[in-house]
Amino acid sequence: MSGRPMLRTARRGGRIRGMRRIVRAVLILGLCIMACSLVSGAVPGAPGAVSRDVKAAIIRCEGTIDQALFYSIQRRTEIALNDGAQYLIYQIGTYGGMVDAADSIAKYLIQDVATRGHTVAYITTQAISAGALISVSCQDIIMRENTTIGDSAPIAMGTKLEGVEREKMESFVRAAFLRAAEANGYPALLLKAMVTMQIEVYRVRNLHTGEYELFEGDDLPADANQHDVKDAQKIVGDDELLTLTAPRALEYGVARAVVQDVNEALAFLAHRDGVTFTGRPMVLETSWSEHMVSWLSSPAVMGILVMLALLGVYMEFSTPGFGLPGIVAVVCFALLLGSKYMVGMANWVEIAMLFIGIVLLLIEVFVLPGFGIAGILGISMILLGLFGMLIRNAPDELPWPHTPADWDSLSSGVLSLALGFMGFLVLAWIVSRYLPKLPFMSGLILTPGTAGRGGRLQVSMTAPPESAGRQLQVGDAGDAITRLRPAGKARFGDATVDVVAAGEFLDKGARIVIIEINGSRVVVKCLEQGR
Repeated sequence: MSGRPMLRTARRGGRIRGMRRIVRAVLILGLCIMACSLVSGAVPGAPGAVSRDVKAAIIRCEGTIDQALFYSIQRRTEIALNDGAQYLIYQIGTYGGMVDAADSIAKYLIQDVATRGHTVAYITTQAISAGALISVSCQDIIMRENTTIGDSAPIAMGTKLEGVEREKMESFVRAAFLRAAEANGYPALLLKAMVTMQIEVYRVRNLHTGEYELFEGDDLPADANQHDVKDAQKIVGDDELLTLTAPRALEYGVARAVVQDVNEALAFLAHRDGVTFTGRPMVLETSWSEHMVSWLSSPAVMGILVMLALLGVYMEFSTPGFGLPGIVAVVCFALLLGSKYMVGMANWVEIAMLFIGIVLLLIEVFVLPGFGIAGILGISMILLGLFGMLIRNAPDELPWPHTPADWDSLSSGVLSLALGFMGFLVLAWIVSRYLPKLPFMSGLILTPGTAGRGGRLQVSMTAPPESAGRQLQVGDAGDAITRLRPAGKARFGDATVDVVAAGEFLDKGARIVIIEINGSRVVVKCLEQGR
């Protein structure tokens, strides 16, 4: 009898221990399930992951790549980041542009923007040359169907890069592409082949991993047991630059995806990264003022501005006083200086040099008779100021090129200035030869003085048709019909002549006498002092 209660107690204890084991197992299983769900939710793009809400901004990067576009991209990127955008989608469609501007944009994207947001290059048409460098500087490249990327060998305006000069420029551009490849995980050999023609690239399958690997032609693997050397695929030959279509870029690992539109690009990013884009992406366009600055600072427009400015100065010198040609010259110089200053190519030192040079020339023309030290210094200061605006430098640095990009900028700028100066010479010849003969334009520029009979000179003047052939000579007396400060107008008989007073200001109505005729320049002084 006494053993039965003990038996029941033992059985009850066994049941309790079994229940505890079951409860413990259930708890452990539940904890494991919870841990797995948390881990899967923390992995972007994993099935069942908890997505996070993000904002996207689309920043257009189209047209010619120049410094104005760099400052525009900076401005719009900062607006997007300050508005809370985590994904920055740069919509790219360009044939390229300036190397220094593209390098500035690339460094900005890699070193600055990538630490604060996710950068994506969305190629809508083509990303050629400098456009390819900007694209690979983004963390992702997404290409629209029927688009291309590549062809990034540097070129120089007006000259052909060969030998050491080409290698110097290419080495700089190759380093910029390799920097982007290391930062964003793009195949370095393919990016290198976009810049240099002598690179031959093959794609070979690794027999052990099944993955494709890239090799240069001289470094092809020899072990047929390790790599499928027999079926090696040539991607680019040693006599061509690499340009990839969208499907090939995706196949070779340059592009992350090929899509039909920007909505599909956003859907790809959302699925891959496990995010949800809230609202419509904000679209940031280039402002009209940025378009204007970019247009004005382009090499072609710079050459035209220089040509018109010099022509205005020439016409103003041909007609003492200040009129329409002088206004045109001032406006052209202002546009040239303003556009260069806005894109960081002109600093206060170069602007001051140009301003001082113009002032010295004005002093030489309107104050000091003849042409001397002031005129020489003025021309020298203007040339130094223009030269300094062709190279980016700090105010305390000499304007001298240090990098291949600087040399490229200098060469294109010098070519523009040379073409502008040649255009000025042609137009100045046309103006001096034909413009005075047009009845409705004869008052705009005066006819140059020519020798007449008896050593008399026919100088620049306006007169009625019946006396248009009147000749003036040193010693002729007349009256000032405007104030001479020191330039102004005087009447000699029935002819009105632009004159310059020698070292003095004369009031209107003063009796004057001609003391010097030098081409179209007529120098006078007060009659009382001249006799």
